[in-house]
Amino acid sequence: MKMRKEAMERRNQILDVADELFGQKGFDGTSTNDILEKVGIARGTLYYHFKSKEDIMDALIERYNVQILGTAKEIAANKSIPVNERIIRVVMALNISDGNSKEIIDHIHKPQNALMHQKIQKVIINGLPPILTEIIREGIEQGLFSTPYPYECMEMIVAYTNTVFDDDMVDMTDEERASRIPAFVFNVERLLGVESGSLMYMMKMFGSGGEENGNNDG
Repeated sequence: MKMRKEAMERRNQILDVADELFGQKGFDGTSTNDILEKVGIARGTLYYHFKSKEDIMDALIERYNVQILGTAKEIAANKSIPVNERIIRVVMALNISDGNSKEIIDHIHKPQNALMHQKIQKVIINGLPPILTEIIREGIEQGLFSTPYPYECMEMIVAYTNTVFDDDMVDMTDEERASRIPAFVFNVERLLGVESGSLMYMMKMFGSGGEENGNNDG
């Protein structure tokens, strides 16, 4: 047991150091030697835990995955929050604009971390629709939404927001973004079979998300 605990601690130490170095130098700019030196271990010890630098990155992404999707799942399961508000909060949980999580998002958006960014995108596009679908099903039961395809609706929404509203994927001016948002909400209303204008509260979600991110940059 002691051996296993020490091995886990060592593994986490390697991940913490790699996370810090990827943040400073980017994934491409960090060598395994950089990680070895900073942790103060032999190459064999590193390879005992991870086969390659990409293996380290995958383990880091798994850690982010647990952190990001774990928060989203907790919110989704909280029945005391109204359905509409829960959807917003789950999406906002992905904005992770506080503390260490903001650094994750900042450093995966650096060009040298393109692969990392792509892998996080994959986690979100695969992991978020099932969480949101549960909330939509609840909304259908309550008569708020009407769609025979709750999962597919959420998949479309997550795939769209995760690409079109991602600055690395689509170049947009502020004006273009401002016109995309009402168009997005208009289409979401149709996907979910709700009355036109009834989801305009989602506009606030994007508005406040943008402001929050702007404030944190300063």
